[in-house]
Amino acid sequence: MPVLVTGTAGFIGNEIALRLLDRGEAVVGVDCLTPYYDLSLKEARLARLAERPRFVESRVDLADRDASVELFATHRPECIVHMAAQPGVRYSIEHPHAYVDCNVTAFLNVLEGCRAVEAKHLVYASSSSVYGGNERMPFSVHHPADHPVSLYAATKRANELMAHTYAHLYGIPATGLRFFTVYGPWGRPDMAPVLFAKAISNGRPIDIYNDGEMRRDFTYIDDIVEGVLRVLAVIPAPSDDPAAAEDPAVSPVAPHRVYNIGNGRAVDLMRFIALLEEALGRTAEKNMMPMQPGDVKETWADTADLEAATGWKPGIGIEEGVGRFVAWYREYYGAGGE
Repeated sequence: MPVLVTGTAGFIGNEIALRLLDRGEAVVGVDCLTPYYDLSLKEARLARLAERPRFVESRVDLADRDASVELFATHRPECIVHMAAQPGVRYSIEHPHAYVDCNVTAFLNVLEGCRAVEAKHLVYASSSSVYGGNERMPFSVHHPADHPVSLYAATKRANELMAHTYAHLYGIPATGLRFFTVYGPWGRPDMAPVLFAKAISNGRPIDIYNDGEMRRDFTYIDDIVEGVLRVLAVIPAPSDDPAAAEDPAVSPVAPHRVYNIGNGRAVDLMRFIALLEEALGRTAEKNMMPMQPGDVKETWADTADLEAATGWKPGIGIEEGVGRFVAWYREYYGAGGE
């Protein structure tokens, strides 16, 4: 049976599909190419998959119930990697309905599809954003995540609760992955690495929020993909630990787990910018700004549970990752980056 990967025109889903194909899997890729950002980049990503003989493209809007039912009935996947979503913390403040459609309704349809085909494992993208107002560092999956500060974060937390419910009711093994600030080649143009690289390359100022007093657990795309594929092979089961009822990471009643995938380090934003400046050979003009609504000052992943489950932990450092990103940026966008 093929692996169904959603969001294959997106940053993470595209890379996951490529890795699955490289190891000989058949992949059904799903995307509806929403115009949230440059469609030419999405088409370029899909072009990387198009000539692979074991890849089938399906342009389906998962929020369309009938289309989703037909998708699962046609391909009957045993494993589903659900990466499709409406991303962006700040965008969710101005366009809330897009997040309910793409992140809640579409996810419900995926869960219903998994139920119909009796899926063996659903791995889905959550986000470090679910930690919201939590201030205990590093963020642990054993900490509560009940204080989201953006609608985007709320929809991702809702996904975790919905997946747990379906795992309990219908025995669908499901694993949620909380990603931490993913960056690298083919990255989203609305995120800081590409925005900063374009501005620096063209001598324009970059907006730096909270006057630069921010830290992020920057996680290179290859580590994210490796983590997803390793988790895909680890089928969760209900926990028999008496403490599971009080533990947000595990469940005593459902085959459901949640893991962080992050580099395990909190990097100062100004350090990240300095590495970009060094790789690009130009100094950024910096426009210091206040904290934006829905944003958080710091993220930092505790990945101990991921390592215990898979025997692996992310390991590509920020210096190496930024260098690889800038090399791709120059190749794809050219010297000016426009």
